[in-house]
Amino acid sequence: MSAGNTAFVLISAALVLMMTPALAFFYGGLVRAKSVVSMMMLSFGALAVVGTLWIVYGHAIAFSSSADSTFVGWNGVFGINLGGIGLEDLFSAPVTSTGVPVLAFSAFQATFAIITTALISGAIADRAKFGAWLVFSALWATFVYFPISNWVFNIVRDDQGNIVNGGWLATNFGLLDFAGGTVVEINSGAAALALALVLGKRVGFAKGIHKPHNVPFVLLGAGLLWFGWFGFNAGSALAADDVATTAFVNTLAAPAAGILGWLIVERLKDGKATSVGAASGAVAGLVAATPACAFLHPLWGLVMGFIAGVVCALAVELKFRLGFDDSLDVVGIHLVGGVIGTLMIGLVGVDVGLLYTGSFGQLGAQALGCLVVMVYSFGATWIIGTVIDKTMGFRVRNEDELAGIDTILHGEEGYAMDRDY
Repeated sequence: MSAGNTAFVLISAALVLMMTPALAFFYGGLVRAKSVVSMMMLSFGALAVVGTLWIVYGHAIAFSSSADSTFVGWNGVFGINLGGIGLEDLFSAPVTSTGVPVLAFSAFQATFAIITTALISGAIADRAKFGAWLVFSALWATFVYFPISNWVFNIVRDDQGNIVNGGWLATNFGLLDFAGGTVVEINSGAAALALALVLGKRVGFAKGIHKPHNVPFVLLGAGLLWFGWFGFNAGSALAADDVATTAFVNTLAAPAAGILGWLIVERLKDGKATSVGAASGAVAGLVAATPACAFLHPLWGLVMGFIAGVVCALAVELKFRLGFDDSLDVVGIHLVGGVIGTLMIGLVGVDVGLLYTGSFGQLGAQALGCLVVMVYSFGATWIIGTVIDKTMGFRVRNEDELAGIDTILHGEEGYAMDRDY
């Protein structure tokens, strides 16, 4: 076991776990004051449900130790055969190729599953029942996130670093995704679109009618997300080495350029560069960096971030043209940004991209990965969301939505300034 790499991965896991409450701040500031508690509780609900399921069976599905590239795998909790194994054996589980214990790796990957599920909640702000969301989180993690993680992240390499076994998208088609452009970003973005369609539009949905109630919350959340994202991307190297360093630098470069790209679009379109736009541009750059951060020269990281800031700033307007209510722009930022970052590997990835090899092979593999994850996630999410909506009901009543769902669902208010406390 490598004590240094283990410490690095555990610290990275803590940083990524912090991203879920950071997302709660980011999303909470973007909604109305009367639904801020409900919005933030969706993130904490995902943390509770998915964190529990990961320990029970999530890791076993996502990281099967089966001998072939199965669709999903099952080999006991944490992928360990439980027959006759005591607690001491669990904590002395085998290590990864970088000398990190399996349990440390599992803790790191658990935080990915949690934040991915929480991201979807932004598409259904102001109108979702908390109980229905908890059921959705459990079903979605089980039937969507865990399998897709298996397809992409479940990789076994030989001593020379070549993939010899693992998930079918990575092993059979050569998809490259360092930290989750497909598994996290495209997956959550496609799911957000499906769920937004299932729940329908908010009452009075129109451009400009729903404004952020707490801009400082938005900036605080974006800043904490950026901080945690260094653990997200650099930690995916599973070692404190040159790969982690490259990922770290690109996690600085892409969101910085993403802010500039988004603000330029705002200035040209609306005449003003906003703080919410700056926060959104940073997140767009971070999303694009997620799959590509270890494969790109930092100068290309800047280019990628700028492109993501510009394209995502334009993409968030599509919901008004196409008529779907993605409340907090999960589709426009995470789906679109994830596609940009994933395809950039096929274009300018060092030693693999079109620019370096003259071959479209890697670009084709990246495009296929985007398409497969997008279609599966959208279809499965639509089915899960529809079943929940037709049985227990997913959306609150219109009158409750108008009145504010914090007191209706949780009996609490985000702000009680008029009370004598």
